[in-house]
Amino acid sequence: MYQFPKGFLWGAAASATQTEGAAQVAGKAKNIWDYWFEIEPDRFHNRIGPALTSDFYKQFKEDIQRMKAVHFNSFRTSISWSRLLPDGKNVNKEAVHFYNEVFDQLLLEDIKPIVNLFHFDMPLIMQEKGGWESLEVVEAFNHYAKTAFELFGDKVKKWTTFNEPIVPVEMGYLNHYHYPCVVDMKRAVTVAYNSMLASAKVIKTYRQLNQTGEIGIILNLTPSYPRSDSQGDIEAANMADLFFNRSFLDPSVLGEYPTELVEVLRKHDLLPEVNQGDLELIKENTVDYLGVNYYQPRRVKEKEAPSNTDSIMPESFFDPYIWPERRMNPYRGWEIYEKGLYDIAINIKDNYGNIPWYVAENGMGVENEERFKDENGMIQDDYRIEFYEEHLKWLHKGIEAGSNCFGYHVWTFMDNWSWLNAYKNRYGLYRVDLETQQRYLKKSGQWFGDIAKQNGFK
Repeated sequence: MYQFPKGFLWGAAASATQTEGAAQVAGKAKNIWDYWFEIEPDRFHNRIGPALTSDFYKQFKEDIQRMKAVHFNSFRTSISWSRLLPDGKNVNKEAVHFYNEVFDQLLLEDIKPIVNLFHFDMPLIMQEKGGWESLEVVEAFNHYAKTAFELFGDKVKKWTTFNEPIVPVEMGYLNHYHYPCVVDMKRAVTVAYNSMLASAKVIKTYRQLNQTGEIGIILNLTPSYPRSDSQGDIEAANMADLFFNRSFLDPSVLGEYPTELVEVLRKHDLLPEVNQGDLELIKENTVDYLGVNYYQPRRVKEKEAPSNTDSIMPESFFDPYIWPERRMNPYRGWEIYEKGLYDIAINIKDNYGNIPWYVAENGMGVENEERFKDENGMIQDDYRIEFYEEHLKWLHKGIEAGSNCFGYHVWTFMDNWSWLNAYKNRYGLYRVDLETQQRYLKKSGQWFGDIAKQNGFK
């Protein structure tokens, strides 16, 4: 029997932009996704934008009842910055009413809300000021966070500052997959640094308000595995770990950046502008707990050919490596490696003070799931059940080894809109019919409900 600790949190994760819809009504201003779809709709799968997504704005009461039906005791979502403060300063009363109703309904069903403040959805007016490249936006984010704490802190006792702050860096400033589609390592470093500065400021603000909750951050951790135990391969894995994990994990939990990372950035003239008091702020305002999103590992080897030193990128220091024994999710092109979750658990225990943490996302996206419907219309997603079960076995092993994990959230509760991919890959425990917006329980939802009810499985 894989039994989990008493009070273990079972639930799912979602975000405002990916589920709410009502994208430009009820007082909400545009965020970068609304704007990008407006100017380049062909970039989005099947030209599906964020206007309606999964209609949570209208159906949240019924959806929360569906969460209760599969025995959730927790649910993580986000507040939309551009909905709460459309002009960046003044509160939208319709947004306050909506979020209060969502939190009230969750609490009524004994589902603990975990609320995130930023999930890739920069308000357009803030992007026009420079986004995370701008210290003015860092201050505006702090104002938004303080507003949210004061409005909802009596109901929400678990907050997070960012979800996957590396994603806007990697996808928006090192690639063309998120707006503003900049490819510039120097600017990417600034965005990453200012995100950590913003997180620390918000944590300080939260504590100054003396609210009776906790505040953390959610990071997507991708364990870096070397091809071999050769010095070159091990150094390559270390560099990947520095850029893609420790660049956010160390300042968030330990309050300081890895010396080796700082030296690499200094060597290539990539250090961000650091103002007086910044590093003290980061040092003194570390997180109370950590959320970990885990989907896939990163496998690397020593570079076979030197990179062009005029355009340094993280990949300038390692090459990807295809492990011959790997299993793949062909729809996402991601390796399935359940043991990675155990390795994360032990790393947190051994190197990060065994800080309390939970799995904030773990999931499997599959294309064309309709083909797996049975005669009763239920998606027979045994592949997702297997994915979750194997990850949970390794997580349980990490907990047995002493790692301080307090919950497991899947991505996601119901099929939701996913940035450029829209609804190409489905992740939900509930299927969403895009034509009718009706929800239908999948086999994995039924299975997850049993796990949550029993707080474990055989």
